Amino acid sequence: MEFLEHLLVLAHLLGMAAIVGSAVFVARGVATPALVWGARAQLLTGLVLVGLAEAGDEDLNHVKVGVKLLVAIAVAACAEIAAAKERKGQGARAQLVTAAGALALLNTAIAVLWR
Repeated sequence: MEFLEHLLVLAHLLGMAAIVGSAVFVARGVATPALVWGARAQLLTGLVLVGLAEAGDEDLNHVKVGVKLLVAIAVAACAEIAAAKERKGQGARAQLVTAAGALALLNTAIAVLWR
């Protein structure tokens, strides 16, 4: 079970890297597939990690989990909306892509600094 948790944490971190890397360093305002799939991976792996923690003996800070969930949903929404606009030929709004990257960094800061 511990190995599964480590794999999920790895996938969670790779999702964050895909979001931040796409938004800040690679795309510069263009919604890439890595941005969208990274946001999806973050949301899904985060939910599974919380479920595993709840099933175990860990005490969770439910307020922190709730705040992180809201931020993750906002990241996914920004990424999905930007990608949809790109597919429709309207051009992704650079603000949405930048917001997804900034919110992913905020979520990382919440995870590390909120004790």
